[in-house]
Amino acid sequence: MNGGELVGLIGMLLLVGSWVPQTVETLRKRHCPLNLEFILIYVMAASLLTVYSYIIGDWIFFTLNFLSALQSSINLSVKLLKIRGKR
Repeated sequence: MNGGELVGLIGMLLLVGSWVPQTVETLRKRHCPLNLEFILIYVMAASLLTVYSYIIGDWIFFTLNFLSALQSSINLSVKLLKIRGKR
């Protein structure tokens, strides 16, 4: 692993790690306080970047975006289930 990859790996771990407390809290409380529009855009953007990073063969960028899309999708699912339950 070269220096650039190490910096990318550390950045990936920090960015993905920043979603962990929110996702755990969302699952524990079954409530997501995040703005619905923000989560929708974030999931779409991270999903598209996951595809792009797969195409260009960048495993750090792929893993970062895949895990970010996954965690934000969990938050989105909880948010949508809560909205659906209020109707």
